[in-house]
Amino acid sequence: MAQKTAREIMSPDCTCVGERDTVLDAAERLAELNVGAMPICGQDQRLKGMVTDRDIVVGCIAADGDPTQVKVEEFVADEAVTIGADDSIEEALRTMSDHGVRRLPVIDGHDLVGIVSQADVAKNLPEDQIGALVEAISKAPAN
Repeated sequence: MAQKTAREIMSPDCTCVGERDTVLDAAERLAELNVGAMPICGQDQRLKGMVTDRDIVVGCIAADGDPTQVKVEEFVADEAVTIGADDSIEEALRTMSDHGVRRLPVIDGHDLVGIVSQADVAKNLPEDQIGALVEAISKAPAN
């Protein structure tokens, strides 16, 4: 049986928050889309990173930041952790585990084409690899 790829299991919704948008803008978009994380894109429309609801609460609100003033770009790490559109589910799982993340932006060339979550991986992982997923989930921060 051929291994599924990230492209086959991803959510194709690539709604981004702009790196110059405020944390409040990001929070409103997360609420509107009913998601816990979304990609951060630059003015060049290239992926810069991800922002999570936890980033907003811990990194801004709890740190006495003003969500109407703090820019989303403050949550951009050195390099975004991504997966290629044609990479396997095993590669997605390995990347999630290695980097302690629960969601991966899916890149095709330089274009953001979707998001793969741990739930997407779980629904498509062979039964003998579920243990590796559970281990990856336990390592990932709660975001």
